[in-house]
Amino acid sequence: MDKIKQYIEQNKDRFLEELFTLIRIPSISSEQEHKGDMVRCAERWRELLLEAGADRAEVMSTEGNPVVYGEKIIDATKPTVLVYGHYDVMPVAPLELWRTSPFEPVVKDGYIWARGADDDKGQSFMQAKAFEYMVRSGELPCNVKFMLEGEEEIGSPSLYGFCEQNKELLKADIILVSDTSMLAADTPSITSGLRGLCYWEVEVTGANHDLHSGIYGGAVANPINVLCKMIADLHDEHGHITIPHFYDDVLVISDEERALMAQAPFDEDAYKRELGVRALKGEEGYTTKERTGIRPCLDVCGIWGGHTGEGSKTVLPSKAYAKISTRLVANQDFEKISRQFQEYFEAAAPDYVTVKVTPCHGGAAYVSPLELKAYRAAEKAMTDTYGCRPIPTRSGGSIPIVAGFEKILGTKSILMGFGLASDDIHAPNENYPLQQFFRGIETIPYFYKYFAE
Repeated sequence: MDKIKQYIEQNKDRFLEELFTLIRIPSISSEQEHKGDMVRCAERWRELLLEAGADRAEVMSTEGNPVVYGEKIIDATKPTVLVYGHYDVMPVAPLELWRTSPFEPVVKDGYIWARGADDDKGQSFMQAKAFEYMVRSGELPCNVKFMLEGEEEIGSPSLYGFCEQNKELLKADIILVSDTSMLAADTPSITSGLRGLCYWEVEVTGANHDLHSGIYGGAVANPINVLCKMIADLHDEHGHITIPHFYDDVLVISDEERALMAQAPFDEDAYKRELGVRALKGEEGYTTKERTGIRPCLDVCGIWGGHTGEGSKTVLPSKAYAKISTRLVANQDFEKISRQFQEYFEAAAPDYVTVKVTPCHGGAAYVSPLELKAYRAAEKAMTDTYGCRPIPTRSGGSIPIVAGFEKILGTKSILMGFGLASDDIHAPNENYPLQQFFRGIETIPYFYKYFAE
């Protein structure tokens, strides 16, 4: 397939400019002020799919942000691949930490710098351009459908209903997802598992209004102090989560699979240097990669209360807040875990405060069996372009809707992503190496070839 390399070289500037038209739209799904931007981004995706060769593409309404659906059916008797991606992005704060404007993409030192450069506009766009090549070259070997949503970064609340209502439309033999990472640019890997997710906001209330910290301090409970203690008590000295029955359903993987995972190259010292930490911390008895791939975790994503503005204010706050999430592994029921946390955390409140837990969103973990025909096709495709066999990895991240696809549509997913850990998705200065972007476009047609065969 030298022709795909030639096609990329001849069209790379156009590819980037088309991608940039998507990136320039600030489609932040978690911020209401960008509601109109979600529709604009969906409409732009519709245009790009039609230009790439789809026979049909439309923006379909949901209870939330719209879904972009496209398709090219070449032969009803041939296999069908459903490509999934998302066009919404994370917020950009803190803005002052960005070295470039987040929604004005810049190419510098071989990287695209912008919010959405990788997650997931850049990676989804690779799928569109690979599809374009196969259509224009006459090499498309199967039917292709596209489903691009605008709510992945907030848990895909509307997509579950959309899938229920459109089962026939979304019928496919496999779902192809590029929203994950590889181990390194020279070490290809395929994500064989994703962790699930639960997310809550907690509110701790003490007195019925803010108090003078001198007059009342020492006599009335400080909700921030109490919240910090309650959060600290969620782990024991061994790094285990203390919520009763939290680990009851955790699926323990075999020694053989742990040994296979251990083949992935990992330099712990380089890992620490990259993160700027002197030591790592996690559940005892597991390696760093196992802690993020096959074991659950619980973390505070944000905490606030009292005076946080400029200068001092001697106040004993009435309320304190935190956002808490847990990543789950195969066999853990996220709805069950959500109830367990809420019951435990509210019951743990001392009588001098009240605690309210509000569940936000969640989703189940997902495992892709290595014996799937589609996994073997992805493995062979990456071997062809990277020159070595990709390593199966369990990701610490979550794409909750992937497990939803299997439950609702009865279709497995292949997670063939080309991002890197250094891409800083969800953080300031998100980036995507041009090498990975173009290599993804080169690899995807091989997947279609081998899957169709």
